Amino acid sequence: MTSKSNLTNLINQCCDILRTDDGISGAVHYTETLSWLLYLKFFDDKEKERKAQYELTGEDYHALLKKEYQWSVWTDPKKGKSGKELTKWVNEELIPYLASLKGTKEGDPRDIISAIFKNVQNRVNSGFLLHQVIEKIHQIHFDVGDEAFSLSHIYEDLLRNMGEGGGNAGEYYTPRPLIKAIVDLIDPKIGETIYDPACGTCGFLIQAHLHLEPKAKTTEARKILNNKTFYGKEKTPLPYVLGLMNMTLHGVDYPKIEKKNTLGDDIRQIDDRDKYNIILANPPFGGKEQELIQKNFPVESNATELLFLQHIEKCLKVDGRAAVVVPEGVLFQTNASYQGVKKKLLTECNLHTVVSLPAGIFLPYAAVKTSVLFFDKTKKTKDVWFYEVRLIDGKKLTKKNGATEEHFTELLKLYKKRSESDNSWLVPVDKVLESGCNLSAGHYNPHGPEEIELREPEEYAQEIKDLLAEAMKNVDELIGELNLK
Repeated sequence: MTSKSNLTNLINQCCDILRTDDGISGAVHYTETLSWLLYLKFFDDKEKERKAQYELTGEDYHALLKKEYQWSVWTDPKKGKSGKELTKWVNEELIPYLASLKGTKEGDPRDIISAIFKNVQNRVNSGFLLHQVIEKIHQIHFDVGDEAFSLSHIYEDLLRNMGEGGGNAGEYYTPRPLIKAIVDLIDPKIGETIYDPACGTCGFLIQAHLHLEPKAKTTEARKILNNKTFYGKEKTPLPYVLGLMNMTLHGVDYPKIEKKNTLGDDIRQIDDRDKYNIILANPPFGGKEQELIQKNFPVESNATELLFLQHIEKCLKVDGRAAVVVPEGVLFQTNASYQGVKKKLLTECNLHTVVSLPAGIFLPYAAVKTSVLFFDKTKKTKDVWFYEVRLIDGKKLTKKNGATEEHFTELLKLYKKRSESDNSWLVPVDKVLESGCNLSAGHYNPHGPEEIELREPEEYAQEIKDLLAEAMKNVDELIGELNLK
C-alpha cells in the first residue's frame, strides 16, 4: 500500500511534469488533466473489483468499456502508446469514444464517464510527458480503501492550490472549515435530499457525505446515501468535471450533478418533484445575467445573488432548511429588488439566523465581506439571531493564515439554543422589517459598532472595486424600474 506521504509526492511529481508542457498554462490546466487521468485509473480499478465479485459467484462479467479503451490496455507499460502516437490517439479516439458512452440503466457509470469527457480536452501537447504522468499514476491503487481515502484528501488540497494559483479558479472553492461548520449546524439526516445549485467542486455535498457516512449503518441506508441523497448543478465545464471527480473519490459512485445554468429555469415552473430537504450553497456573486434569464424570477435583477436566493427559496421543501453564503451588500441594500427578496424570506419563511463572517475569509480569492443566511420552511420568522464570528486573539485572516475550525467553536455551541452573548443577539422580526429588511449584524449590535479591522491595501482596493460594481448594478436596476413606470 502507498502511504499518504508517498501519494502526495506522486501527485506533486505529476504536477511538476505537466507544468513543463507548453500546452499547460497554470494550476487550472494541470489539475484538469490530472483529474481525468486519475478518473480513468479509478474506473479501471473499480472494474477489476466488479469482475472479481462476479467471478466469486460464478457469473460472467461484461466490461463496460471496449477492450482497447480500457486504461490497463492503452497505458500498458510494454504494449501501450507513447509520443505523438499517444496524444493523437487520446485526442482523436479515446476522448470522443468516452464522450459518446451511454448507460443502459440508472446508476450506470458510463453516464458519468460521458458527462466528464464531453467537457474535457487533452491540453498536453507532448505525448512523452503524458506517458511519464501515466507511469506515475500506475502506482496508485484505488481498490485499496485507505489509499483511495488518502487520495481524496490530497485531491482537496490540489483544488485549493488551484484556486490559489490565480485567475478566477478561486470562485470554485469555499474554505473547508466554513463548509464543515455550516454542515454541522444544518445536521443532515439519512433519507434527506441535499442540493447545491452552484456546486462548483462539490465541497458542500462532500462534507455532507462525510457527515452522514458514519450514520449509514445498513445496506439500505448506504444505498440511499449513495444514490438518492446528493444533487447539484454547475454551469462551468471545469468545476463540473472536478466536482464529479471529487464526489467519486469520496465514495459517491453516481453523483447526480447536472451541467447547466441553474438560473435558466423559470422558478414558477418548479413543482414538488424539484424540491429538496436541504440546500447548501455559496452561489457566485457579483455576476450579471441577461434580461431573458431575469424573467425566470418574480423579482427581476441582474444581481446573481438575488436570483439564486429566489431559486433556493422556491426549491426548498416544506420543513426543509437552507444555508446560503451571501455578500454583505445583500444584507444592507434596501432598493426594491433586495428588499422584496429579503421580505419574502422574513415573512414567508423562517429566516432565523444570520452569521456574519470576518473579513478575509475568502482570501486569496476575494476580499468582499460575507455572511451566511440560515432559513427554513417550518414557520414564519419570529426573530433573527445574529452571530458575529470573531477573530482569534485579534489576528486578522490573511492569504496564508485563513479560517480554522476554531473560529466556529462558539457558534456551534450557541446555535441551537440561540443564546445571546458578546458575539450574538436576538432581534424581533418587526424591528428588522421596520429597518427596511436590513440584515447586517452590525446594524443591531447592542455592544456598539463592530471593531474596524485594518487590512492589506490590495484587499481594500478589491472591496472598493466590488462595491462599485454592486453600485452600478443598483443604478442599472433603478433605471430599469424608472423606465417601467
